Amino acid sequence: QVQVVESGGGLVQPGESLKLSCVASGRIFKIGAMGWHRQAAGKERELVASWELRGGTYYADSVKGRFTISPDTAKKTVSLQMNNLKSDDTAVYFCDVFVTELLGGSVVNYWGQGTQVTVSS
Repeated sequence: QVQVVESGGGLVQPGESLKLSCVASGRIFKIGAMGWHRQAAGKERELVASWELRGGTYYADSVKGRFTISPDTAKKTVSLQMNNLKSDDTAVYFCDVFVTELLGGSVVNYWGQGTQVTVSS
């Protein structure tokens, strides 16, 4: 079993920065991808940024130039640096990881419980 835990959310004013962190623990042989998603009240969950071992990084158009995803597969962590935050960035942010638990095993997707980010003056 694998556990995924996010941290770093909070209340900030527009224009400020915030860094989210995510750590995966448990039986992990290899991490193939890590990502950050968000879900605002009344809206569907959307992919914000992701990293894939064989596919590089992806950013949603709404965060390009402001957010930076930084994976560290050795430490099993991924962070999301968020700069110049806007009120539209307010949401619960979720981290997910795709892991292989055993050599030759299948890839499994695990999610964290989420951390609230509120951008308001």
